[in-house]
This record gives sequence, C-alpha cells and structure tokens, in this order.
Amino acid sequence: MSTGDHMNSGNPPSHNKKTIKQRFLKLLPCCQPSTAPTISECKCSPASLDSIEDDFELSTVCHRPEGLDKLQEQTKFTKKELQVLYRGFKNECPSGVVNEDTFKLIYSQFFPQGDSSTYAHFLFEAFDTDKNGSVSFEDFVMGLSIILRGTINDRLNWAFNLYDLNKDGCITKEEMMDIMKSIYDMMGKYTYPSMQDDAPREHVESFFQKMDRNNDGVVTIEEFIESCQKVGVFAVIYYTYYI
Repeated sequence: MSTGDHMNSGNPPSHNKKTIKQRFLKLLPCCQPSTAPTISECKCSPASLDSIEDDFELSTVCHRPEGLDKLQEQTKFTKKELQVLYRGFKNECPSGVVNEDTFKLIYSQFFPQGDSSTYAHFLFEAFDTDKNGSVSFEDFVMGLSIILRGTINDRLNWAFNLYDLNKDGCITKEEMMDIMKSIYDMMGKYTYPSMQDDAPREHVESFFQKMDRNNDGVVTIEEFIESCQKVGVFAVIYYTYYI
C-alpha cells in the first residue's frame, strides 16, 4: 500500500526505516555514542552557564541529578549508559533542566516539514511528572527507561497517561482528537499531499471502535490495556504515537 493509500484510509503513514525507538532516541544527542564523563566531571560552572542564550536557562539554578547508583536502581539503564545519557542531556541543557520552549525547539528539528509544537507540548507534560514546568535529567531518564525497556504494562500506562490530557483517568474523543491533530500537524501536509482533512477524525473513530469496550464514549486504563494486549501492544502504540 502506498503512503497516499494510508493517509486516505485515515491511518498515519508507515515508517519502515525508523522504529519508534529510533525516533525517540533522536530527541536528544545523548543517545548517540560518545566518550562519557562521570557525573562529577559534568558539574555546572559559570563558564558553561555564560554560553547559554536562553533567558530561562540563564535564570535557572543549576540542577545536579541524583547519584548514578540510585538512578541505576530506579531505571533499566547501566551506569555507562546513564553517563552517556547525562553528557548528551548536559550538552543540550547546561543548567541541568529543560523548559518547555527548549524541549519544543529540540523536538522540532526532527519534524521540519510540519508543526510539532502541540505534540511536543503533550510529550513534555508526560515527562514533567512533578508538574513544575521543567524536565530534569531524572525525569527524562525515568521516562526513557519505561518507554524503551519497561514491561508491557509499564509502557501502556505511560502511553495512556500521554493521551489522558486532563489526567482524569479516562481518554475522551476530544482528547484523542487533539492528539491526532497534533500528530498530523507534526507530519506536515506538504509531505503527504493526499492526506484528507478528515483523516484525524477517522483515526479517532477507529481507535474508539477498538478501545471503548462498553461504548460509553470514553476509554479507561483497563479498556486500554485489555485492548492493546489483544491486538498487540506495539501496533496500538504505534497507531497513535509518533516519536
């Protein structure tokens, strides 16, 4: 089936050459091989802060992450992997935290053909677990560990939390419509000229036909997990989740 056929049917285009994991790893250069310093070698200094142009970052108190040993216990990354992740995170965010505007800017580099700002906002909200308006290294690596190496239930709970925009314990059609519109905006109409304007709505209807088991107009976490386990967890997550 061609890309145009996928879009005409209301389904997002397939990306055979890049997996979800590969797309997520592109979020920050921290996942690319490099010589990894220890946490103590990455201490913030006035010199590094002076090189930051963003006003928010300049005004942010330098954040130092928890010890590697503790993060290793809390995640499924090795100490070496955490060192590499930390160096990449510090390269992009010298203050030790990233705010939403910076997060959006980083994310937009991988979707230049569209507008990724809304979807990046939703993704940022999912990483900002303590809702303080910033994502620390701990926030980032904890989320990354779940997405890449968590159990099926862990991944499904994380995905559900992403889609449940107002965090009331259920996904409505309006919330899923917002998610789908943000995905199609991110992919860009010029990349797929045959995309129909009603494709996001068709996609939402298909999602609810599969997920809303009791037809009450909302999808609960129980319905979400049960449906995903029946049709295949990765197929369902990829069905609505672009990273």
